[in-house]
Order: sequence, then structure tokens, then C-alpha cells
Amino acid sequence: MDDKIIKQISLFAENKPGRLANVANKLKSAGINIRAFTIAESGDFGIIRMVVDRSDYAHSILHDAGFTVSETNVLGIEMDDVPGSMSRIAEVFGKVKINIDYAYAFVTRDQKALLIVRVNDIEKAIQTLEEEGIKLISMKELEKI
Repeated sequence: MDDKIIKQISLFAENKPGRLANVANKLKSAGINIRAFTIAESGDFGIIRMVVDRSDYAHSILHDAGFTVSETNVLGIEMDDVPGSMSRIAEVFGKVKINIDYAYAFVTRDQKALLIVRVNDIEKAIQTLEEEGIKLISMKELEKI
């Protein structure tokens, strides 16, 4: 089950010009590749959430650079890039009372959509998605996209 869990880096940062560049440059200098990311702002501060190719190393680099950073377990769900794919995931989770805390998505080169989600019960989510025949992406698979 652990191979289905993706480690996400969450970073609390001031919402001001150059802050994202600073984060990205730290990761670039360390040779860390950002695979997916989103930013949620809340006034003067924001939360940068990202999936990177070496999460433990990224956490260490960013922490040592003075950022407030944490790791969170998320899931990567592969969907067809067609209308209704997101609806199916939401319905599956709704039926078994799994709450989606947040999500972000992107389309891959092979025209699949990849949804990154944080849910309130990750083990139940994995089991439910597998029972429904919905593909979960491992970190190793994500690194190849």
C-alpha cells in the first residue's frame, strides 16, 4: 500500500514577488525536479504544495534554507482526459464518505489526466479506488511522466 502513497512537500511562504523564484532556485541548485505544484494564497502568506522527485532531500534543502516546510501523504490518481472523469472520482469518494481536503491536476503527454489529492482517510481511499478499478500512480511512475 505504501507504494501508492506520494510524498508532497508543503511550504509556508510570504506572498511577495520573488518568493517562488527563491524556492525554485533552491530546488534547481540541488538537482530536484518539480513534478507538480499548486499555490494557495491566504492574504500575506501562501502555501506552496509540490510533488518532487526526491521529497526527503527537498524537505531538507528547503528547511535548511529557512523555510517552514512539511511532508504530506497524497495520492496520484490517473484519469482519462475526458468530461466526467473528475465526477467519477468525486462520486466514488462520496459514496464511502471520504473527504477530499484539496486537489490539483495536470494533463500528461499521453493525454491522461493526473489528479493529486489529499484525503481524510488515505488507506480507505486506496482500497476503494483499487476496488473500483481506478489506477493509482506510484512515485516511480510519476517520475516517468
